[in-house]
Amino acid sequence: MIKHYPFQQLGKTDHHWLKANYHFSFAHYYNPRRMGFGTLRVINDDWVAPNSGFPAHPHKNMEIITFVRSGEVAHQDSKGNKGITTSGEVQVMSTGTGITHSEYNLSKEPLTLFQVWIEPNQHNVTPRWDSKKFPQQHSHDELPLLVSGFDEDKNKALFIHQQARIFGGKLKQGTQINHLIHHQAYVLSSQGQFEIIDNQQSIIMKKGDGAEIIQQKNITINALTDTEIIIIDAPR
Repeated sequence: MIKHYPFQQLGKTDHHWLKANYHFSFAHYYNPRRMGFGTLRVINDDWVAPNSGFPAHPHKNMEIITFVRSGEVAHQDSKGNKGITTSGEVQVMSTGTGITHSEYNLSKEPLTLFQVWIEPNQHNVTPRWDSKKFPQQHSHDELPLLVSGFDEDKNKALFIHQQARIFGGKLKQGTQINHLIHHQAYVLSSQGQFEIIDNQQSIIMKKGDGAEIIQQKNITINALTDTEIIIIDAPR
């Protein structure tokens, strides 16, 4: 079954320097029907103005994944990690026993990103941070694996403390792929338009939309335009 969440129906806030769109309840946006999707707790679609960002703040026992869609984000944390994550890159942070971090857009251009929080399957781990750039060419038969908590994926994906996998990539108009689902999946449209088909229904996804996929072992994706897609497959 597919449940579609159009961009216009997401929770929204505008702080001038930050324009945020919430797929689930977060901060001052509260929707009792949208408290998460299994172990997937947060998806924020953020626009951050130049020379602004999130000052130092703490986290504990959460896996936080950031997909930089355009621009760049400067990370710094209480464990001594520093780095610049740019468009097309992904960063992960296991907050574990506790970490304080800041995320700033120090450039002259706006920053856009997806921030994803997933509950860990191990609490009080040693905090860690990592980032990686992934291939930007268009995919032809499958979306690249970006993030995973499975041991067999450690050499090809960023690691998180949860039995989840996150796939993401670009498809050219007219490309069709089949995607297997291990648990349940949340699909994000980062750019363009595409169709999701299961054995019962189909929906059209536009930029900024989200969709829950449950009770399905695979879906078909048809790229109606050049598009960029993220699929989060996480436990219930």
